[in-house]
Amino acid sequence: MATMVRSLAVAAVVAVLFLAASGGPAAAFNYADALDKALLFFEAQRSGKLPPGQRVAWRGDSGLSDGAAAGVDLVGGYYDAGDNVKFGLPMAFTVTMLSWSVVEFGDGVPRAQRDAARAAVRWGADYLLKAATAAPDTLYVQVADPYQDHRCWERPEDMDTPRSVYKVTPQSPGSDVAGETAAALAAASLVFRSCDPAYSSKLLRVAQKVFDFADRYRGSYSDSLSSVACPFYCSYSGYHDELLWAASWLHLATQGQGAGAADVYLSYINSNGHTLGAEQDDFTFSWDDKRVGTKVLLSKGFLQSKMDGLRLYKAHTDTYICSLVPGVNGFQSQYTPGGLLFKEGDSNMQYVTSTAFLLLAYAKYLAAGGGAVSCGGAAVPPSALVAAAKRQVDYILGANPAGMSYMVGFGARYPRHVHHRGASMPSVRDHPARIGCDEGFRYLHSGEPDPNVLVGAVVGGPGGDDGFADSRDNYAQAEPSTYTNAPLVGALAFFAARGN
Repeated sequence: MATMVRSLAVAAVVAVLFLAASGGPAAAFNYADALDKALLFFEAQRSGKLPPGQRVAWRGDSGLSDGAAAGVDLVGGYYDAGDNVKFGLPMAFTVTMLSWSVVEFGDGVPRAQRDAARAAVRWGADYLLKAATAAPDTLYVQVADPYQDHRCWERPEDMDTPRSVYKVTPQSPGSDVAGETAAALAAASLVFRSCDPAYSSKLLRVAQKVFDFADRYRGSYSDSLSSVACPFYCSYSGYHDELLWAASWLHLATQGQGAGAADVYLSYINSNGHTLGAEQDDFTFSWDDKRVGTKVLLSKGFLQSKMDGLRLYKAHTDTYICSLVPGVNGFQSQYTPGGLLFKEGDSNMQYVTSTAFLLLAYAKYLAAGGGAVSCGGAAVPPSALVAAAKRQVDYILGANPAGMSYMVGFGARYPRHVHHRGASMPSVRDHPARIGCDEGFRYLHSGEPDPNVLVGAVVGGPGGDDGFADSRDNYAQAEPSTYTNAPLVGALAFFAARGN
């Protein structure tokens, strides 16, 4: 009887969290269309020589001499958000999450969407390969001085601020950014294993070398490059989480590759996990902190492959999931009145999309292994995790008190004043003449809608009261980023495959 009462109580909690419609009745969204748009955003963020199939026509070539001053080729990659800097840590995380999205949920979508997702992965991975192989014992981790870049409001095609390059070496280590780069290359190798084996093998070889570099020469790039990495993308969590995260991806990527390579990384995980964060509970997954993501990823090995040595990671993943469920033992999250997961600070949607992805990935692993989440003796089934993720994704797409989609170009009402240089200014196609550094600020502060619709971009989103100010000056709420969209690609692929 007690078990039945407890189960009913959990069911009630799940209903309150996942089925409550503070923003109105549950809506049916075209997730496939949202996925198309989410992927299109990455084309708007491209740096370098744009390919013939470029669909975002208002963008042009940019950064074509990146790296030249240092005698290396660093052309390509992505601008992380609304500026023109190429930051290595969030870019690598973007590639990792795009890759994880394809690996877990890519098979359920049409080939055209799968190809677009692979193209997004490849554009970032190609750049990371350049950054990792340009010079021995060196990883290039940033292009452009962010202070100089932020002093101007320029289209990427016009930028004339210094394109300085920054690197980590044995003498100036950066295990955090190097670890994330290794994770990204290893994850990307899985994306291309069947469709481009030669490229996949290259990605994996370089991933292994970069991981060895990260592990051998330990230190944080926030210390080595503090003047340009901070406060923009400081590695506040340190580098231990990236080392364990990278080892986990290499363990997955080397399975079936012969010579016991996967066993080497599993041994590393088992030997070093306790010092690299395996027993630390954390409740935020982002470009900075990988601890929760690592636990979910390693839980796959326990739940699907019955690797008993990874049981610990399942227990800690359960702790994380319980932190999201009101009313159960371990709950400690904050939600807006409209039901959006909310973290203090800027760009809240990055945490919403990463959480939604982890919920869906873990639900998949649990369902495959016949498991459930244990919250103080109460069991939360995989279906509840899916419902939780759907509530967050639907909020982004318009099921919220404001009735606004926070994905640009999706739905009838969406942000029109995005904190993004290229979107806010006339395109080079429409205005070929250069727009200078200071001249551009009139577009930043203009009340006119963006002349170029940044289709698919998910902005930072509303505050803790569900309020949102659609203003370019409001960067905390109005700026998009690649690392916000990347995990959303996986979530949208999941729901698109399920249908409405």
